[in-house]
Amino acid sequence: MSTSLDETHDPSLTSWVESANDPRTDFPIQNLPFGRFRRAGEQSWSIGVAIGDRVLDLRRAQLIDTDDMNGLMQAGSAARYDLRRAISQSLRQDSARCDALRSCLVPQEEVQMGLPCRIGDYTDFYTSIHHATNVGRQFRPDNPLLPNYKWIPIGYHGRSSSIGVSGQAFARPVGQIKAPDDPAPTVGPTRRLDFELELGAFVATPNPLGEPVPIEHAEEHVFGLVLFNDWTARDLQTWEYQPLGPFLSKNFASTVSPWIVTLEALAPFRTPFKRPAGDPQPLPYLDSPANRESGGIDIALEVALQTAAMRDAGRPAERLMQSNFRDSYWTLAQLVAHHTVNGCNLQSGDLLGSGTQSGSDPDQGGSLLELTRGGKQPLRLASGETRGFLEDGDTVVLRGYSERKGFRRIGFGECAGTVLPARVL
Repeated sequence: MSTSLDETHDPSLTSWVESANDPRTDFPIQNLPFGRFRRAGEQSWSIGVAIGDRVLDLRRAQLIDTDDMNGLMQAGSAARYDLRRAISQSLRQDSARCDALRSCLVPQEEVQMGLPCRIGDYTDFYTSIHHATNVGRQFRPDNPLLPNYKWIPIGYHGRSSSIGVSGQAFARPVGQIKAPDDPAPTVGPTRRLDFELELGAFVATPNPLGEPVPIEHAEEHVFGLVLFNDWTARDLQTWEYQPLGPFLSKNFASTVSPWIVTLEALAPFRTPFKRPAGDPQPLPYLDSPANRESGGIDIALEVALQTAAMRDAGRPAERLMQSNFRDSYWTLAQLVAHHTVNGCNLQSGDLLGSGTQSGSDPDQGGSLLELTRGGKQPLRLASGETRGFLEDGDTVVLRGYSERKGFRRIGFGECAGTVLPARVL
């Protein structure tokens, strides 16, 4: 597992990029997340790392010789370790390369960020037992969790073509809707549009078709994590999801943050994985000593909402909830091991969604479906507005960060998306 600590995690490290030394930054020298960017007027994408409020162009800095992020990701864990160390050494306060590399820096506000890589397939899991229980309770009060939940990482195959990067604006989806008492469905814009607070894991090294990935080696196949908003049209979902699961209720848009925080950067924030007393233990292919010791990751997550009226009045986004990825019922290693146990061949750039990350308290729901009890108890915002579900003009902002005493805080940046009016048929 990617839990080894080395000099790149030293909290005393500072950078000659002064903004990286600000304790409030998401991107100190201990982080070094990867992304794709381009300067104004450029057509092609370059690979960079975020350092403070700057982007370091890795190819111009002669730290890599490619602009292909997928190729870089599949080079393997040993190559990732070596590259991280080389970037860290180049950006440290005492680096002999600081003068030569200043021309390789670009202000983040001056670049366009793209999707972090070419995304092939996309699988969305259901790893938060709190979310599964909250949602299940609304539909099955006496039996909120289905029998398989504690035995198998539940997932479904989603749509990758509609995944966009932070800043994405998308039209309110249209589809079939049927209320319980209606004699027939109608077609129209969703009236129950929701966000889902998730993390996304990008696959690094492929596995050959027919060869499962043992859990002991599963994290070698994961490059890192991003924030992920799996927007959902709840009324479309209710009508369509039986018997085969989500379809048009999910595939109209999903949003990721632009910077991939590597598992190496997250090594200081690993936590033990253990099941609550009385729950079944994972089957052997989903269990290992390393996964029990450090399979979890402490990542604080939050959702904020800015309505159109708030934006016009100059009001910032208002935080709606907080939760933590360490409470997930399944680990990253278990997701990879289960996804491949049947011989499925993951590819570099495949995206694995964590599923909505909710906490145990009622105010820690990772979706409006939970926070408003299915829209029955709308949230009252500080602006005086209320929300049962999202309205046109709403911008949802996801944030995430890891912090622990004795280490530098690192963050993910923002994952923001805005709802536009529907394009009515």
